Amino acid sequence: MSGGGVGRRASLAAVGVMFLAGAAQVPAQTSGFHAEVEGAGRPVPYPVTPADRFMSAIENGTRTGTGEPGPDYWQQYARYDIDARIDTEARRLEGESRIVYFNNSPGALSTLSVKLYQNLHAEGAARHYPQEVTGGFELHRVAVNGQEIRPGREAPRFAVQGTSMPIWLASPLASGDSAILEIDWSFTIPRAGAAGRMGWNDDNLFYLAYWYPHMAVYDDVVGWHDDRFTGRGEFYAGFADYDVRLDVPAGWVVVGTGTLQNHDAVFPPEIRERIRQAEASDEVVNVLTAEDFGPGSATLAPESGRLMWHLRSDRVRDVAYSITRESLWDAARAPVGDRDGDGATDYTRVDAIYRAEAEKWTEAVRYGQHSIAFLSEYLDFPYPWPHMTAVEGEGIIGGGMEYPMMTLIGGYNRASASALYGTIAHEFGHMWMPMTVSSDEVRWAWMDEGSTSFNDTQASNDYYPDNNGSDAGQYAGMVAQGYDGTMMRWTDWEDPAAWGIAAYPKGAAALGALRAILGDEVFQRAYRAYVDSWAWKHPKPWDLFNTFEAVSGEDLDWFWRGWFYERWKLDHAVASVETGSGRTRITIEDRGSLPMPAMVTVTREGGATEVLTVDVDRWLSGARTATLDVPAGAPVVRVELDAGHDFADVDRDNDVWEASG
Repeated sequence: MSGGGVGRRASLAAVGVMFLAGAAQVPAQTSGFHAEVEGAGRPVPYPVTPADRFMSAIENGTRTGTGEPGPDYWQQYARYDIDARIDTEARRLEGESRIVYFNNSPGALSTLSVKLYQNLHAEGAARHYPQEVTGGFELHRVAVNGQEIRPGREAPRFAVQGTSMPIWLASPLASGDSAILEIDWSFTIPRAGAAGRMGWNDDNLFYLAYWYPHMAVYDDVVGWHDDRFTGRGEFYAGFADYDVRLDVPAGWVVVGTGTLQNHDAVFPPEIRERIRQAEASDEVVNVLTAEDFGPGSATLAPESGRLMWHLRSDRVRDVAYSITRESLWDAARAPVGDRDGDGATDYTRVDAIYRAEAEKWTEAVRYGQHSIAFLSEYLDFPYPWPHMTAVEGEGIIGGGMEYPMMTLIGGYNRASASALYGTIAHEFGHMWMPMTVSSDEVRWAWMDEGSTSFNDTQASNDYYPDNNGSDAGQYAGMVAQGYDGTMMRWTDWEDPAAWGIAAYPKGAAALGALRAILGDEVFQRAYRAYVDSWAWKHPKPWDLFNTFEAVSGEDLDWFWRGWFYERWKLDHAVASVETGSGRTRITIEDRGSLPMPAMVTVTREGGATEVLTVDVDRWLSGARTATLDVPAGAPVVRVELDAGHDFADVDRDNDVWEASG
């Protein structure tokens, strides 16, 4: 349903955990139609109480109760200088990194925390899924402010604790000060590393991700996020600037996060010209063809046999790189809106890098162009970076994995074209969430996966208007089969099936249901306000909740509780339709536990329709049934619940009544 919403109008502040039996006759909001109510008991949602640390953040002025960052909001920052060398034959990577870490918090820090994600592949590592054991990181040198440190009992020292490396400082890092970390490291590259998020493919592709010592997040709500990476929950990362140099054999082409600084030192003139053409072309340009592979064609061919690729990026959560020697490269530009406020349309380059046998990928750039342009407009937030690159990674990954300006996606050669489009739209959509709106994927994967699934459905429905995909239907189908997940349970605490449902289709279905309740206009204002307020910052779930309540003016505790904290099913039913004496009485029954308004489409003889609404307050009173009296008029021939399929009703068979004969 679009247009005016049907939001909650009564506060739940005094409602506790309870089951109400034999509810009283409570007036219902039914769009002007009289309703009577009766029924057996049901669970009633109680108010949502944010975590104590979140409430402390509000008191400290870093968060607000209306969803925006507080006047005293702060976050940490870092600058990385990384030099790395890849041995493609031995499949080894070695690097040196220098990290300047800025303490923008109001307090001094006695410890720092570094993520060592490759230690997922160390012997004996804690992990959710079996992984190739390659040894993880080998640390050759760790220094703080020029002083080399080692494991031990006295500071300054460090300890390797799985995928986390706490560092105890010789003296606290004061507020407003910075520390310099230097780490030399190496590791053997796994074939499908980090649970299929990086690795190598048939000596043609190396995809570098989860590949360097990475500062953990220290934020205003929790402090240090030193959770171990177990292969399920992905990233929670802070923003940083990167200056990266990759030493790679000639003939291997590097495309990755950031802007290449030395085109002239790595590409022949004809390849440089094709890249320039692509950046100004709406039509696809073949930057690299099968005739261009190898040193002297795809890249320059120095006597040393190796090339140094230099890339820089600002204000990103992470960096990842594709290194290929026999992959096609297509590119074109995509409009993103007015990024810099000068009144003119800005563009970004869309790349597709894939093997010749991945035939469906010939359309990948067009899919990417539409995705970037659509989502920039839909979220009213132009794509912020100079390129977005999709890399075909058959043999490493089955679905897709996102990084700033980059994504690794399976081949999809045996899938439909729409499946590849949907995956590209999804992974490109992650550039907004979490790469710009930087949420905590480790604890609440739905904040980026659910939102992005909702967004890619909007993009897919625009690209394939006849498909009209439904997140609600997908989620309801899973629930009907007995599968569900709890969205506010931490990602790593759920079993795999429940985690996947809660993170993806349930999160998307929740946003779709909220849009139907609030109406398109209010929902869009709130959704865009959330993106705008938390771009380049770190929101928590209650920031999103508070934003929607502040913009809509509605108390939505019942919605957050039912959808995000519980595993309650929605099952509205047309229990009976009685006609006679010129009027019709419709009885709606709520057979599930998830309270949602019931939207009832009444069709009269001749085709005229009316939409009646049983407000959610009816069910929140504890009722199980509501009766609607339809005024006299042409005979009612059809009654349907949720005709737009906006809600995740688990039994559609009881949603329709039709007059016999």
